[in-house]
Amino acid sequence: VVVGFTSGGFYDRWARMLARFMPKYIPGKPDMIVQNMPGAGGLIAANYTFNVAPPDGLTVASLSYGLYLDQMVGRSEAKYDIRKFGWIGSPEKSDVLLYMRSDAPYKSIDDIRKASTPPKCGSTGTSGTDFILARLLEDTLDLKINTVMGYPGGSEIDLAVEKGEVQCRGMTSAPYFGREPFISWAKRNFVNVLVFGGVKRDPRIPDTPTLYEIFDKENTPEESRQVADVILRGGDFGRPLVTPPGTPADLIKMLRDAHAKAMKDPALLDEATKGKMEVEAVSGEDLEKLANKMMSMPPAVVKRVKNVLAAK
Repeated sequence: VVVGFTSGGFYDRWARMLARFMPKYIPGKPDMIVQNMPGAGGLIAANYTFNVAPPDGLTVASLSYGLYLDQMVGRSEAKYDIRKFGWIGSPEKSDVLLYMRSDAPYKSIDDIRKASTPPKCGSTGTSGTDFILARLLEDTLDLKINTVMGYPGGSEIDLAVEKGEVQCRGMTSAPYFGREPFISWAKRNFVNVLVFGGVKRDPRIPDTPTLYEIFDKENTPEESRQVADVILRGGDFGRPLVTPPGTPADLIKMLRDAHAKAMKDPALLDEATKGKMEVEAVSGEDLEKLANKMMSMPPAVVKRVKNVLAAK
């Protein structure tokens, strides 16, 4: 199981849990071994899975949900076609948020817009949630974020925030509510969440506005809203497991069935609850449909997404 990020984050935690439970539902009950392959926001692992890993059903990969965007905007580093992966399933969907150190002079999105010096936010790479959310906020809300790229994983960004190297991070919400350092940070009010990417407010951060609320307040143009929706709702990919292109259909079906059964296993669900890991399983069939939908967007929308996500 190739994981496109460092150990300790939710991509890694879910991959390791599924590597323990999926074999129960695979003929022969084979061992599944997790290998972390971080770098470039998951691009290294994606390129390896697509171009190097043999399509024999013995390699699956846990890849970034944002990989479709790198392909959509035509980044030369993206050496894959998401429509050709074998989509196995995802354990959850992913809304996004932006957190900021509480001692930073940015208490709201409007503070960032008015600031003479933009905040410094850490990023893993162009397909990472951190980069994607920062670019989206810049484009739709007319503000500036100084994105510091090159961190191998989210845990390293969180450490950089702790040390004061950067002040903020865009990320999916599940790990923010489910793991350290965020649990301890919440107790001492170390960070605040400035914006939430879900359709509705999250009751765990009731004072944090959604991006859609800010759009309503500021009369954001409809085209900007549509582009934001293409980008944010891509979080329905969650933390997907895929196989290399060309993997035989019977092996893909076997792995999809094992994933679906594992996600209903009472022991897995109990462990996920104890670990504060949100569960909203997505089938491989639905992920495959979503991949095809995202790569069939109208040219005008794709052009605007390219402008939003252009590396700076």
